[in-house]
Amino acid sequence: MKRSKYIDHTLLKADATKQQIVKLCEEAKEYDFASVCVNPSWCELASEILKGTDVKTCVVVGFPLGSMTTDAKVAETKDAIEKGADEVDMVIQVGKLKDGDDAYVTEEIRQLKQACGDKVLKVIIEACLLTDEEKKRACLDALNAGADFVKTSTGFSTGGATVEDVRLMKATVGDKMQVKAAGGIRTKEQMDAMIEAGAERIGTSNGIALL
Repeated sequence: MKRSKYIDHTLLKADATKQQIVKLCEEAKEYDFASVCVNPSWCELASEILKGTDVKTCVVVGFPLGSMTTDAKVAETKDAIEKGADEVDMVIQVGKLKDGDDAYVTEEIRQLKQACGDKVLKVIIEACLLTDEEKKRACLDALNAGADFVKTSTGFSTGGATVEDVRLMKATVGDKMQVKAAGGIRTKEQMDAMIEAGAERIGTSNGIALL
């Protein structure tokens, strides 16, 4: 795969301005990234700028805590798809997973995948908050719910992607799902290590530097 197509060119800061989002999208077109990853309020703008290219519009849902209700996440997902999102990166309810309530986690992901239809759903498990056993369970919940990717991190918690987590996640889902590494990937060496460990997508705000 072309190196640029591993990258989701990302800007999720609360103070991101319209000018910065436009710049993000123009860079994504210029460098032929896989997608731009933005907050939902920028979905229509990004989708409009990227029209006619094969750069996707990726939107985060239930971000960054994952603690809102399933109904709220479903509504947010449907709204994002209606406004032009090609991919949705959702955050699981981490506390429910830690409580052992895999039925809740699986059902929530299933409902969001249903809302996505044929669009890509990536499931952020926030690995830095989980034990290895919990990471495996989160991956299997996403797999059983029919999601397309499992993703390491929001980049807004206590840690980002690690090579160990990517390797563990890929070993758990095998060829049935893809893995996205995100959070703290700032160098070409880090990106190469993530890909070698099994990541098929890299979420980063440093995409240009990584190329």
